[in-house]
Amino acid sequence: MKLISQLFFEYGLLAMFLIILIEYACFPISSEIVLPFSGAFASIQGIPFFIVLPLSVVAGIIGTCICYGIGSYGGTVIINKIKNKFPKSTKGMDSAQVTFNKYGPIAVCLGRIIPICRTYIAFFAGAAKLNFITYIIASTIGITIWNALLIGLGYIFHSNY
Repeated sequence: MKLISQLFFEYGLLAMFLIILIEYACFPISSEIVLPFSGAFASIQGIPFFIVLPLSVVAGIIGTCICYGIGSYGGTVIINKIKNKFPKSTKGMDSAQVTFNKYGPIAVCLGRIIPICRTYIAFFAGAAKLNFITYIIASTIGITIWNALLIGLGYIFHSNY
């Protein structure tokens, strides 16, 4: 958290954008920490919510497209390697796969607001070759809801930072 804080204060919106992008690209950074902190940081710096939210959504879309691409080209081989390398992720990945197979694009949208599932849904969408435009639309809706909620909480509770 100290490193993220330092990067935000040193590089501002650029650092925020890159860290959110990395989080959405499935690096081990928690959105439940990064997004509220982004809201708190922006509030303290006087940056309007309606600048931070679109910035975070674009970062999220780019990050999740990386995972979609990996899923599309590597498919089930990569998913199985992740499960074997990180056994704790198996339950979340299995849940995401079942949800995706049952609901398709709706799973992508709703999966974006369900912790754990939101991390892996892009791999399954890519592996299943979900239409890319459909994927982007569904992801954008879900990412916007998730980011608005968590960044909004950061704005509301910024004084507790």
